[in-house]
Amino acid sequence: MSYLFDWVDAFAEKPFAGNGCVVVHGADDLPAETRTALVRETSLSECAYVVRSDVADFGARYYLADREIPMAGHPTVATVVSLVSRGLVTLEDGAADFTLEVGSGVMPIAVREAAWGGVTVEMTQARPRFGAYQDPGAIAAIFGLTAQDVVGRPRLVSPGSAICPTVLTSVDALRRARLDAEALAAWRESTEEPAAAVMEPFLTVLEGAERGDVFSRLLLPPPLPAEDPFTGSATGCMAAYLWSEGLIDRRRFSAEQGHWMGRPGRAEVEVLGPRDAIEGVKVAGPGVVVMSGTLRI
Repeated sequence: MSYLFDWVDAFAEKPFAGNGCVVVHGADDLPAETRTALVRETSLSECAYVVRSDVADFGARYYLADREIPMAGHPTVATVVSLVSRGLVTLEDGAADFTLEVGSGVMPIAVREAAWGGVTVEMTQARPRFGAYQDPGAIAAIFGLTAQDVVGRPRLVSPGSAICPTVLTSVDALRRARLDAEALAAWRESTEEPAAAVMEPFLTVLEGAERGDVFSRLLLPPPLPAEDPFTGSATGCMAAYLWSEGLIDRRRFSAEQGHWMGRPGRAEVEVLGPRDAIEGVKVAGPGVVVMSGTLRI
């Protein structure tokens, strides 16, 4: 069978920056094992599959190398950029608004023409579910750090899969972080959430790499790539956590990731609602099509 695809670098205004994602169109009949096999073939962290939806304008499903995940940020940006590039979403007066159904539900999407010549995609992530606080020392140990390297108490935050935003005290601590995959697996098993639904801790410092307000890293275990260049869903969870814990003083800020990998990415973030009753998080970023073609699988 043949399927059209686009390779999109998300949260980037130029190729070879941000986070790459292959977007496959008309993928309703592709079995899960083929979807995960394509992720492994590309060596990307995720691929996106455009499918029909009965409840939204478009549908998409997101896969890692070993399983489906209900929500992901950079595949959402990539999917929308691909839809626009192929003329499946038409901009009127430089804008388009529609809905996208992903595994975790329906997301409002806004697309706007950008001054640099491409488009910016804004997704409104659903109201996050806050879970249990985590022991700072236990989270730090996953990365060869100590409790003294952690600000406050990390906490599980879920937009579909549970993510653990963890604020570090310094850029030095962020740079020193090294993932212990066995320690990560043991921590996942110890949480109140099903282990398969718990993603990796998302490490953040409260200063930017270049022009941003925060800078983050997401270190990944095999069979995934060792580090994710930019993580939109985790950025949304991190924003909700920072706002709810009083670690930031404004609900709008810029988030950066990937700079130490040579793939700098940036997003504009807005937390919706008061600190004690967050209603959702808007995460916006650009994307660019790097290649297009036909899959024969």
